[in-house]
Amino acid sequence: MIKDKVIIITGASSGIGEATARMLAAKGAKVVLGARRADKLRQIAADIEQAGGHAVYQELDVTKQSDNDAIVQLAQNSFGKVDVIFLNAGLMPNSMLSALKTDDWHQMVDVNIKGVLNGVAAVLPAFTAQKSGQMIATSSVAGLKAYPGGAVYGGTKWFLRDFMEVLRMESAMEGTNIRTTTIYPAAINTELLTAISDKGAAETMQKLYDKFGISPDRIANVVAFAIDTPEDTTINEFTVGPANQPW
Repeated sequence: MIKDKVIIITGASSGIGEATARMLAAKGAKVVLGARRADKLRQIAADIEQAGGHAVYQELDVTKQSDNDAIVQLAQNSFGKVDVIFLNAGLMPNSMLSALKTDDWHQMVDVNIKGVLNGVAAVLPAFTAQKSGQMIATSSVAGLKAYPGGAVYGGTKWFLRDFMEVLRMESAMEGTNIRTTTIYPAAINTELLTAISDKGAAETMQKLYDKFGISPDRIANVVAFAIDTPEDTTINEFTVGPANQPW
């Protein structure tokens, strides 16, 4: 059941994170929101509280271990526990490798990979001690198939597939009952494209999203379904996109 579960959401200030926070709170979850834009989080949390839900927030840079540790502590201090973490923060400044956008490469590794590692490291001790918990991560269809212009982004998302599967296997071996779910969205209409500085890549991706993009609410529904699944089962992977998607 979703009701009364304490759920941390990273990248919660817009897009998939915001949509998921609002949906889960409406279903009775106690949501803990983290992102770099505290002003956005403040408004989302206020909206949730005004609607009768429960939400707290904290500025979060997922590349900093201390920030990840702090948001887990916030959840425990505010609601007494943590049941789920949705590792959703991510960047997609795509470009051809020949453009040598090396700053973008390193930023994607820092946020998309190290950010997930930091979140897992922050919450894993609590999940291990209570012998329960759920880790949900946002990957991408680019984590299943290679695309020109997406070498580094896709590489960060391919990493998630292996990492989350090994996490599931190790939990089973150690008897900690930690559930894992990895979501592979296609084109979702969020702010993701705004990080693309390469003009050619930005134009190509915009055309794709204009044609095939779907609402972040669709991903929020998948997250809710995964959490609502009975706790003695785990659903490892979801690929989500429009029925006419080319992927």
